[in-house]
Amino acid sequence: MADFTPAQIQKRATQGAFIKRQLFVEPPITSIDDANLAGKTAIVTGSNTGIGFECCQQLLDLGLSKLVIAVRTVSKGEESKRQLLARKPSTKCQVEVTKLDLSSYDSILTFVEYAKGLERLDIVINNAGLLKRTFKQDPNTGHEETIQVNHLGNSLLIILLIPVLQSKNTPTDPGRLSFVNSDTPSWAKFKEKDAVPLLPGFDRPENFVFDDRYSTSKLLGQLFLKELASRIPASVVVINCSNPGLCKSGLSREFNGSFLGYIAQIMHFLLARTSSVGARSVVDAAVNHGAKSHGQYIEDGEVAPMAPFVYKPEGEKIAKRLWQETMDELAFAGVTDIINSFSSSK
Repeated sequence: MADFTPAQIQKRATQGAFIKRQLFVEPPITSIDDANLAGKTAIVTGSNTGIGFECCQQLLDLGLSKLVIAVRTVSKGEESKRQLLARKPSTKCQVEVTKLDLSSYDSILTFVEYAKGLERLDIVINNAGLLKRTFKQDPNTGHEETIQVNHLGNSLLIILLIPVLQSKNTPTDPGRLSFVNSDTPSWAKFKEKDAVPLLPGFDRPENFVFDDRYSTSKLLGQLFLKELASRIPASVVVINCSNPGLCKSGLSREFNGSFLGYIAQIMHFLLARTSSVGARSVVDAAVNHGAKSHGQYIEDGEVAPMAPFVYKPEGEKIAKRLWQETMDELAFAGVTDIINSFSSSK
């Protein structure tokens, strides 16, 4: 991981620093001179609306040759495809829509088989995620939905796509895989951290607090990335995460019409970026920076510190426990064998 001083780590994590970023800092726009994507293929998940949709638009602006819109509801993906092509009728990009539901392991496995069949695959942006208002267990796995989608489904998709990206690229020009993260892990209370085993602690209704569950799920993403990057070299695939900041998007739609939804509307009015501005940070993480961004957190065009917890001895200990429990949960897909197959590459 990049070297940051304790003062840098703590300063970035403050509420004041967050407000300053939201009001006075914008991610840089990536131009086609910075990253010409002609001939390249990209997948964007959760891309029928909000940040994911704007990522698609910006990739088209960079001359992308093939775009895969991966969404839970295909009809919504087809409408997004229509809107994208209407916005940019001159594009020569081939746009495909395919189903991907991160709450379903079967859906992820089917999607990976589809990805294997692509002639090329250069970039994957995993933008799909959930913010749930109430506790609900996923009917497919029994896990709480936020953790199922934001951590377990995301982790399975990432691991299974690593060999796919490696097979379609070279060590000197590896594929890129970036997933969307957040400011919020810096403020996660993570009361489940003392649960042994860890993951079942999230499946207890009494532990669910909607805002902390979302921020904790994103903290798990940072801990997972740290462990993953220590096992997978950048020559296989460059993997990082990005923070688009607080954006006007559909993430909090479950709160519409409620008092909490009203508070969220005020926050969005005062502080939120547009989805287009937030998407700049996501696209930047996926197409710029190169190997130096491997295993890193990208924010406003720069490598930045993750949540302070990640760097603490307790965080390092829990990261290893989370890693092993995640590998055990996903063992049916042979994830450990996939990871171990790259050990000789390091």
